[in-house]
Amino acid sequence: MTQLPYTETVMEHFKNPQNVGRIENPDAKSVEGSPSCGDMVALYLLVDEDTQTITDIKFESYGCASNIATGSIITELAKGRTLEKAKDITWKEATEALGGLPPIKTHCSILAVDGLRAAIENYEEKHGLVKERVPTTKNVVVKRLKRVMNPIVGLDLVRTKLVDDIEVEDGVVRVEIKLAEDHQFAPNIREEIHEKLDHLWDVEKVVVTYEA
Repeated sequence: MTQLPYTETVMEHFKNPQNVGRIENPDAKSVEGSPSCGDMVALYLLVDEDTQTITDIKFESYGCASNIATGSIITELAKGRTLEKAKDITWKEATEALGGLPPIKTHCSILAVDGLRAAIENYEEKHGLVKERVPTTKNVVVKRLKRVMNPIVGLDLVRTKLVDDIEVEDGVVRVEIKLAEDHQFAPNIREEIHEKLDHLWDVEKVVVTYEA
């Protein structure tokens, strides 16, 4: 019988993951990774506005046992912490809490931590809590759009060259997408673009247009 390269703790979190699911109307959310690359994780947060404490956190996972297990352990580690304390969670801490991961699966813990930090960043932007205010440039927009999936192929908008043009001027960000406006995925893509850009501190308006 072939022995699985996972610890008992990893297998327990894989078979019985904690905090699985989606929070409707979350205070913050994030999506990291890509199904086409093998792993993706979405995180949802509820935060007590007065104490800045994560009162609830859930995740959805697409990927292997390590991806599911790290999503489970990250949410367990973050729940009940303040946002600042949750930022301190590292991929090494997550890996150690699972009793170790095969070296080839280390990226799963990194992905889960990136997802947590992106969700916290999303909350801070929505509530004007960003301490280091970096001006929004075209490069910043491109970086954000790399987190928006192209549902047609399961990769991000930038990598699949679905972004035709980006303009940033006087607080207005314009993004032109190489897609028909009546395409079935057009509304989802528009919603995700707004989610990633609307809350940037110096952005007053985001305009998404289409080019068939």
